[in-house]
Order: sequence, then structure tokens, then C-alpha cells
Amino acid sequence: MAETKRIKTALVSVFHKDGLDALLKKLHDEGVKFLSTGGTQKFIEELGYPCQAVEEVTTYPSILGGRVKTLHPKIFGGILGRRGLAEDQAQMQQYEADIIEKIDIGGISLIRAGAKNFKDVVIVPSKAEYGPLLDLLNRKGAQTDVEDRRWFATRAFGVSSHYDTAIHAYFENGK
Repeated sequence: MAETKRIKTALVSVFHKDGLDALLKKLHDEGVKFLSTGGTQKFIEELGYPCQAVEEVTTYPSILGGRVKTLHPKIFGGILGRRGLAEDQAQMQQYEADIIEKIDIGGISLIRAGAKNFKDVVIVPSKAEYGPLLDLLNRKGAQTDVEDRRWFATRAFGVSSHYDTAIHAYFENGK
């Protein structure tokens, strides 16, 4: 039997908010807490859901005009920490990296981190996966198994690969 994990907290950081409201409603109904920044946080709160600011977790402000918000050990530690390793757990506690399950929708570094640690994290790399996640939540609640998480990780690495290919092509063409 696949190892089942409950989604407890969702780090939500998106550009495309269309279609996100139904997903947020289902997650909220399942008791999932939200963590976000800027415009996405405002969007979540305008829908009437509580949302903790990333800056409250990191105790570090958004800098460089909002370009650096989530690049912090407390965020990446929470995503990359291996739940089954006592050493990781101890370091996460020592450095206050919250031990939380995350649906990570956002920057390419966060996408890669979530996909790398798919055994513990559900990564939703683009709005194309909103529907599949909502279907999964409707079938299973906020419970996922490793095959579910691997499916999302596979899509995440596809998004990451496409992103890198597009950047490579841009620079290769001298633009």
C-alpha cells in the first residue's frame, strides 16, 4: 500500500489565479491552511480564507521589489525536509523550518524543490494541474499517496524543463 500523506498547509504563489478559487475552497474545506505572499495572499483573503504571510514565517521582509520572498531556509527547509529522517527533523526544528505539507504553486526553484521531495510534498506546477488536484481532493479529501505525488512531480519536472528550454533558446538566439 502506498504511503498516504495529509495535506496540512499549502504554499500558494501563482501568476494565473483563474480557476484557483474552486481549488482554494476545497482545500479550505479540508482544513488546509494557506501560506502566501503579495497579490496571491490578497486574492486568498478576498475570498474570505485566512492566509499567513510568508514574511511571518521567515521573519524576513520581501526584498528587491518583491523578487525575493520565499528564498529562505524556513520555506525550503519545510519543502525539502525528509519527514522520515530524524536528523532532518532535528535540523528543521533547530532552524525553525516548519514541518508542513505544502502544495507548492510558484517560482521555478520552489517547483523543483517540491518535485524533488515528492515523497512528502504535493507540487502543483501550473494551472493545468488545478483540475487534476481538485478531482483528487474530491475523491480522497486532503489525502495523497506516493503515486499521486509522483504524478504531480512528473508534471513539475516537465514545467521546469520547458522553462529552462525557453530560457536557453532566448539566450541562444542572442536576445
